[in-house]
Amino acid sequence: MATIEIKNVEGKKVGDASLTEHVFGIAPNIHVMHQVVRSQQAARRAGTHDTKTRGLVSGGGKKPYRQKGTGRARQGTIRAPQWKGGGTVFGPHPRSYSFKVNGKEVKLAMCSALSAKQAEGVLYVVDEFNFQKPSTKAAVAALVALGITGRVTIVLPDNDVNAFLSFRNIPKVRAIGVSEANALDFIDNSSLVFTSGSLKRIEEVLQ
Repeated sequence: MATIEIKNVEGKKVGDASLTEHVFGIAPNIHVMHQVVRSQQAARRAGTHDTKTRGLVSGGGKKPYRQKGTGRARQGTIRAPQWKGGGTVFGPHPRSYSFKVNGKEVKLAMCSALSAKQAEGVLYVVDEFNFQKPSTKAAVAALVALGITGRVTIVLPDNDVNAFLSFRNIPKVRAIGVSEANALDFIDNSSLVFTSGSLKRIEEVLQ
């Protein structure tokens, strides 16, 4: 069973944590990760786009000219698609882009992402962010002490409000509660940080 160092906010080692093999030690399944991330991104799309068909465009109620005898093609309305200002053919209309992914695939994608981060050496565990009050300055100092740069995702206990408020204004840093953790948030970063409590909770959920 693999282990990982647990550090405090000053960047000093305070212990080791054992990592569950089937969560942090599997061969990443790229196909499943792709499917799950696509599903998450598709579900976020608003799908509120809309175009007007010939029946929705205002005007054009009168036949522009008589049916026969003009030498021109017959026309029933100036709001037909071939007319300037007419309706749109096969244009987009409100719809949902979401599609279903099995729960087992969601868990496999999360385990694959976590295993990849562990293999790359960009997974970090912090004992706890024991901020007495919200402090962006303290949060920046903690990241510097841990040697973490670039895009960072920090998974916090759901009730750690001070830590969340401390990290939320730092550019390229995303702080989330452990209950909202997902495959996309695990992947979309250059470093992934857990607290000891959130790491234990993730392992319980993914078992």
